[in-house]
Order: sequence, then structure tokens, then C-alpha cells
Amino acid sequence: MRAIQYTLVGTLALATALWALADSLFVQPLTWFSLRGPMVQYSGVISIVAMSIAMFLATRPVWLEKHLDGLDKMYRLHKWLGITALTGAIIHWWFALGTKWMVGWGWIVRPEKVRKQIDPSTLEGWLHGQRKLAETMGEWAFYAVAILLVLALIKWFPYRWFAKTHKWLAALFLVFVWHSVVLTKFSYWSEPVGMLVALSLIVGAVSAVIVLLGRTGRQRKVAGKIVAIAHHPETASMEVALQLEPGWQGHAAGQFAFVSFADGEGAHPFTIASAWDEANREGGRLVFFIKALGDYTGSLKHRLRVGDDAIVEGPYGQFTFASKRPRQIWVGAGIGITPFLARLEALAKERGTAASDQSEVRVDLFHPVAECSPRMEQKLQKAAEAAGVRLHLIRSPHEGLLTGERIRSLAPQWKNASFWFCGPAAFGKALRADFSGNGLSSRDFHQELFAMR
Repeated sequence: MRAIQYTLVGTLALATALWALADSLFVQPLTWFSLRGPMVQYSGVISIVAMSIAMFLATRPVWLEKHLDGLDKMYRLHKWLGITALTGAIIHWWFALGTKWMVGWGWIVRPEKVRKQIDPSTLEGWLHGQRKLAETMGEWAFYAVAILLVLALIKWFPYRWFAKTHKWLAALFLVFVWHSVVLTKFSYWSEPVGMLVALSLIVGAVSAVIVLLGRTGRQRKVAGKIVAIAHHPETASMEVALQLEPGWQGHAAGQFAFVSFADGEGAHPFTIASAWDEANREGGRLVFFIKALGDYTGSLKHRLRVGDDAIVEGPYGQFTFASKRPRQIWVGAGIGITPFLARLEALAKERGTAASDQSEVRVDLFHPVAECSPRMEQKLQKAAEAAGVRLHLIRSPHEGLLTGERIRSLAPQWKNASFWFCGPAAFGKALRADFSGNGLSSRDFHQELFAMR
């Protein structure tokens, strides 16, 4: 989380600092109209830089994952950049258009306007001649973007419609590129802030074209077929096994993929519940646990059939259990057990080939769940035993809630452990605060933020 927080704050600070080298809000005399020009430009710079980075992140650049702690964190940054861009755009819109309304309402008096003489044969003169069109295009694009971003933040707005309408933002971004080129203060282009804006527009425009052409993650997509389906009604989930065609480059336990089934819905992210066989590069088998958390995932148990086609894109994520700590504590709450199933399988394979002493338990797995079928319980116990992991199955209604204090009592070596959590965000936040308060470094608490909107 710190990486994306630093990135967001650092981006805003850099844009502000470079803008301040070229302009200022400390104008004399300080009036609404003397402040209007600088505020329009400053808010515009903040909005376009934030939107450009958000557009770049939408292309899912894998090389950034190690720097921003995974694609799940990158999408959280993408969300906050979108909110930042929308906030800046609202301020930009109000200073640009609200001023005219306030004059009409009699709230403020417009001073006599001094028109700058610009040679129409110059680049500045040509851009000045495009102002009216750029202002109109930018205004209507702003209204459309505001609606789409608000819809993206509304959880009950269906995911399939969110995915389709969110893509329109790429086309609208290209309108803002034109708007920015024409209306950015001409003197900025010879300043560092102009270089930042130009770079942002180029990167954002290229990213928007990639999204519009449907080339996002194209090199990481592999076709497959459903070869097995198992239902777990006690947890409202299902287990889906896919046989992939050649091309999958392998994955680490704990990573996830975007899966598109042959139903026109589009790609949804699911954590991979199986380890990868490095010896099998000619196709392979992936297992996903899918919980009914919404209309779409709830309908899959009635719609998916063995033999159905699927497209898998990935892998993504940095929830890969890499740590220098000698011990680990895992908490997989509910369907959050999925990445740990893959890791258990991987550890069992490692133990099968390792010659060193594996007798000491170095991992404690806590699985709080409302209900657990005998079949699932047996599967977990068998997998944990094969992996050399100590399993703590907590049936919440009967055995009480899992708390930080309870974890520390059952895993007394927790101070020497890294902490890996997957489950409800609020539960993870509470455990993070609890363990941080008891001395665990925030760097040793790893949480998957599995929310892509």
C-alpha cells in the first residue's frame, strides 16, 4: 500500500512543483478573475497527468508490478488517480464555465478584458484559433467522463456494463489530449511543466489506443477448455479446472488471472488455486475457485459446462509468499483460501524433491469459515500435511471469531514471521492494525486487494 500512496502523492507533488516554476497562485491583486487563469491551468495539469497515468495502468504493464506490489495495488492506484483527475476536472470546469454563470447571476463583475494580439501565422496563433472548438469538445467530454467515473464507483452497477462503458474513457481521453494541446498556456511548452504534460499526453494517448484496439494483455492470453467442475454449496463456490493450450508461461502460487468464458461477459479476475508444473510447457492445467459474490459469478454454476471454451490472461500479482522471514502466517478467510491452496501444492512438490530436513513447521495456516464440508476439510488437511504446514481450521459460528490475539496464541513465533492475508478487506485491515500495534512491521504484512473497480 505504501508504494501506491507514495506514487500518488509523488505524482501530485511533481506536477505541482513543475507548474509552480512556470506560474503562481500568488497573484496581485488577488481577485476571482486574477486567480481564474492560473487555477484553470493548474487544475488542468493535475487532471491530465493523473488521467494519463491511470490510462497507462489500464494497459496492465507487468514490469511495474514489482515496484507497485502487484496489479491489484496498481488498480487501486488507478482508481485513486481517476478520482484525482475527476476532482481536478470539476475545479477546472467551475473556474472555466462557472465564472460565466456567476457573472450572469450577478455574483461577480467581469473586468474589462484586454485582448492579446497574436500573429495568426504562428503556431500559437493557430492554436488560439482552435480554442472555441477545443473548449466545446472538452466540456462535453467532461460531462461524459464524470458520469462514467461515478458509475465505476457504484458497486451495484453490473460489472459487465462497467467493463464495457469504462472502455469508452479511452476514446474520451483522446478528446482531452486535443483539448490540452490547444488550451495549455503556450508559454508552458518551453518550461519543465510543458515537458511533463507532453510526455503525459503521449503516454496516455498510446495507452488509450492500445485499450481501444483491445490489445491489453494480448501477449499473455492463452485459450483453454473446462475439463472439470466441482460444486461446494456450503460455501456458495465452485471449483473449475481448465486445460490450457500451449503458450502459458507458468505462474507462482498466489497469482491470479483474468478469465473469459464463452458467454460474452468479458474477463473477470480469479485467483489461481493450483501450482504450476514447470516440467509441463506444452499446455497445462489451472484450477480456479469461484465464489458467488454477484449476479455473474452467482450464475456460473448454472451456465458453465465441461467442454466450454475459455481464455486465460495472466499471470498477475505479487502475492507470491516471497519473504526473508524464517516463518510465515497465512490467513485465508472464506474464498480467500484460494492462493494458499496453490501454495500448499507447490510446497508439497518442493518437499517431495528436497533432501533437507523438513520436520520443523514454519508455516501456520488459519482458515476461518462459516461452514466447511467434510470433503473440503479432508482436502485441506491432506494438502497441509503434504506441505508440512500447520492447519488451524476455525469454524466461526461454533468456535468464535479469529482475532489477532488468537493467532498470536496459536502461533507464538509470529514475531519472526511474515503475514499473508487474503479475504474480506475490512478483516484484513483490522488484523493489519492489530499486528502493527503489537510490533509487526507493515512491510511484513501482505494483503491481496482483490477489487478491480
